Amino acid sequence: MQSDNTTFRKLLSKDLMDLMIRLGLVAFVVVLCVRIFAPFAGLMTWALILAVALYPLHQRFAKSIGVGQGRAATLFVVAGLLLIGTPTVMLGNSFASHIQDAYAALDGQAISIDRPDPAVADWPLVGKKIYSAWSAAAENTPEFLREIEPQIKSWSAKLLALAATTAGGLFMFLGSLIIAGIMMAYGAAGSRSMLQILSRLTSPQKGPQLHALSTATIRSVATGVIGVAFIQALLLGIGFILAGIPAAGVLAFVVMLIGIMQLPALLISLPAIGYLWWSGDASTLSNVVFTVYLIIAGFADNVLKPLLLGRGVDVPMPVILIGALGGMVSAGIIGLFVGAVVLAVGYQLFMDWVAEEEQEVTAEGTEPEAAAQVSTAGE
Repeated sequence: MQSDNTTFRKLLSKDLMDLMIRLGLVAFVVVLCVRIFAPFAGLMTWALILAVALYPLHQRFAKSIGVGQGRAATLFVVAGLLLIGTPTVMLGNSFASHIQDAYAALDGQAISIDRPDPAVADWPLVGKKIYSAWSAAAENTPEFLREIEPQIKSWSAKLLALAATTAGGLFMFLGSLIIAGIMMAYGAAGSRSMLQILSRLTSPQKGPQLHALSTATIRSVATGVIGVAFIQALLLGIGFILAGIPAAGVLAFVVMLIGIMQLPALLISLPAIGYLWWSGDASTLSNVVFTVYLIIAGFADNVLKPLLLGRGVDVPMPVILIGALGGMVSAGIIGLFVGAVVLAVGYQLFMDWVAEEEQEVTAEGTEPEAAAQVSTAGE
């Protein structure tokens, strides 16, 4: 008996050692793969999001021109690069030219400040202070520039850092679009692979549900957040142009950014309305018309978002919205999609768990009733 126990312990010790070695090797390979993939995680995540969001449009494009998936994806990506890259290059050149002109004017002290209108002093609360500082700057511009030189250097450094970050993000987006085109060219095979992975991680029943939920959530956020922000920026941009508000294109772009950040577009439209009335260049009737239009366009997201966000997703719209907002706060723009998908999947798994519990309770309650019915029938 003692010999058998000793043999059993040796076998158990050997099996445990083999298991620990295997687990260690698996953990080592996983950590190594994560470290290798980490520099490309953001790029590949963006590419996957773009591929999932744009795949239906890519399919319609391929059918309309009658070509294969690979050629359609290539044409689709080239068109996207031209539509996004060309205006960006033009805007970058214009921005660089303005920066050079401003630096040359500042270095040569060729900047002049006009005297303020006396009506500025009548502005409530801050009018007199603004008028006094403005007048002092207009009377002795070189001295004023020397006083604010530290602030100018600080703002310039921050502006250059922001421009570099924006350019880096834009190049990453364009690279993600190219990779997304490759993913869309093999979309059917990729979708099957993801379905197999999810089914293996969960179950053959849950895998297809989570696959459909994740896909629908990404497309819902793309239309309900970015799509609504783009539509609202387009509506307000048209209004800014027709009303003659300066830098209408820049303001429209800012509207789209704050729309993606889930901030109200009225932060831009209300100051534009104030400028419209303060400038006094148009008639009162046209000001009233543009004011009504800009206010309605500023509230457009309140109507469009409930219609588009969460559409086609078997999860309540507030869950998608909270996931998008929380993800954006923690991970930036890409968190809009990741946060919404994670929270939607977590909500679905939790509700499925609750439903299973209810089914078990219902089944336990029906068994005594069925037994009582059988007993009564026997009597």
